[in-house]
Amino acid sequence: MLWSERTWAEIPADLGAAGHAAILPVGATEQHGPHMGTGMDAVLADILCKAVSERTKVPMLPTMFYGCSIGHSRRWPGTIALQPITLINLVKDIGDWAYHSGVRRLFMVNTHVTNAAPLRCALEMLRAEHDDMMVALVNSATVSKRVREFHFADGDDWHANDAETALMLARAPEMVRPDVQKEADDPDRTDGLVFAHPVNRTSLNGVTGTPSRATAENGNIWFDWMVEDLSTLILKGLKENPPLEHSYFESSG
Repeated sequence: MLWSERTWAEIPADLGAAGHAAILPVGATEQHGPHMGTGMDAVLADILCKAVSERTKVPMLPTMFYGCSIGHSRRWPGTIALQPITLINLVKDIGDWAYHSGVRRLFMVNTHVTNAAPLRCALEMLRAEHDDMMVALVNSATVSKRVREFHFADGDDWHANDAETALMLARAPEMVRPDVQKEADDPDRTDGLVFAHPVNRTSLNGVTGTPSRATAENGNIWFDWMVEDLSTLILKGLKENPPLEHSYFESSG
């Protein structure tokens, strides 16, 4: 159910069979410590949403490999970041064209924490313009209680940590340098802070957490949880309708 592999003659029937829904995976290209490839977020978005698309039969739009990563600074090479307004406009354009192809339920699945605010802005713009389009923003790390718990186990400001490293060891091992992984731990220094500081002022090596603990065994279990819980959420969304049918564009009078 990959949108990019379907023809224009096939897509209308695909959407019709899937509640006119589509999944948009949104990742990033950014430093992930000395032990992991810069595409980690995008790789996770891609493999996670492919698995969910296969399970739910909801078409998956092409994965976005760039995101709002400006908080990672220029201290470490490899980050390719979009400004928030660029991401907002990009996702708005994608949503507009998806709408005109027949999408009426759009699930944005985000695997990079600081994409959330721009994606929420795009959501606001899309639903205001398209009265019969429902848009959901799902942050993969908090899709369920059990998924949240393993992501946040080694720090509230986690990055390139146990969770992310384990997921890559399990499903994309070429992304991890195991010899470096064992020495890459760096603690969360953000507890109790008032301001949101960029990563260059909170981490020595771009990591927040304990990637040394990561195992492929845990990663396989956790990935399966993410697929199951995200699929459950999307299947629930396929049955949802607005509580009221009032038009966005017309007054009650």
